[in-house]
Amino acid sequence: MKYVKFYFVGILFGFVLAKAEIVSWYRIQEMFFFHSFHMYGVIGSAVILGIICVLLIKKMKWKNAYGQLYRFKEKKKTLYRYILGGSIFGLGWSLTGACPGPMYILLGYGYSIYAVIIASAILGTFTYGLVKKYLPH
Repeated sequence: MKYVKFYFVGILFGFVLAKAEIVSWYRIQEMFFFHSFHMYGVIGSAVILGIICVLLIKKMKWKNAYGQLYRFKEKKKTLYRYILGGSIFGLGWSLTGACPGPMYILLGYGYSIYAVIIASAILGTFTYGLVKKYLPH
C-alpha cells in the first residue's frame, strides 16, 4: 500500500507524455530529421527541470523515502563513454520509435509489437547486469 502513490505518479506521467505527443512516432521522426523543435523543447525543458531539482535537493538537503540524504557521486567524465552510450540509446530509440518511458504507454495504446520491444529492453538490462563487472566504469 505504501507504493500506491508511485503508481499514481506513473499514471500521471504517462498521461502527460501521451497528451504532449511525446509518444508519437511521427514526433520522434520529426526530431531525428530536424523538422520540428517540439521534441527538442520537451527534452531541453526536462534537462533544465532536472538541473533545478538536483540543485534544490543538494541545497535543501532533502531525504529519500528511507530518510537518508541523497548522495551524488562524481564520476570520471570521459567523452568516449558518453558518445558510445548516447549512440546506443539513440539507435534503439530511432529503431523502435520510442524511448523507455513511452514504450509502456504505446503498449497500453494497443501497439502489441511493443511487448517485444519491452521484453528486449528487459533482456538487455539483465544482460548488462551480468557483464557490468567486466566493463570499465
